[in-house]
Amino acid sequence: MNISIKHFNAIFCSAWLCFSPNITLAQDAQPASILPAAADLDLSLQYFNRELSTDGVLHESRYAETMLRRDGHVWTQRVLPKQVSANDTMHPNHEHKDFNYIVLPRHVTFDGNKPVVEFINPHDRQVIYIAPTEYENVNFDGSWLNTYYLINPQTVANMPRSRRTSPSARAQWHELSKNGLFQRVLWDEKLNIPLLIETGDNAGTFLQRIKTSPHTKRVQDLPWQHLQGYTQKEYSDFLD
Repeated sequence: MNISIKHFNAIFCSAWLCFSPNITLAQDAQPASILPAAADLDLSLQYFNRELSTDGVLHESRYAETMLRRDGHVWTQRVLPKQVSANDTMHPNHEHKDFNYIVLPRHVTFDGNKPVVEFINPHDRQVIYIAPTEYENVNFDGSWLNTYYLINPQTVANMPRSRRTSPSARAQWHELSKNGLFQRVLWDEKLNIPLLIETGDNAGTFLQRIKTSPHTKRVQDLPWQHLQGYTQKEYSDFLD
């Protein structure tokens, strides 16, 4: 549903340095006791992408999501402008004509062993299960840590601390830079969440940014508690 950390790390791995690759499914299966303590959070996520193509055209895109983080649950949902109806985007000219994962809420759960990925279609009252072999088709990298924390905390810990001034007393910049590429993470050490992730190049040909804004109040009526009676579907059900 979003710009994945997998894509961020792939840029670094392929270009110059694989500083700390994404945790695999097997590595994600570790006792919860060794993971960083993490508070329940409600977040607003702002995404920004800028890329200068070889033909001189500057492409920019922006979009937003909401995220609910609870113990064993992460719910993310695209924020659609008022001019756009979620129902209207359910059936575009899309590879899977009845399944547009970009506009559907995504619910990822973790049982202490592996993540389980589902998309929720409230219009048709469907829960759509995504098998691990289909993760790439819905832009999911298979990592619970990247889902729950937005970036693997060990990746952040392995990045050098930066002298860049932090806007928050409880957040610290971490930064890698080499061969004209950079990645910066402003990590909130209390909430265990990045406040900002930036990846780009010094030449200004591309920049990808995720900005998070924690909410002061948390949702009490959680959406995954209201899926009783929904039809259970699988991704393969929507294949042509």
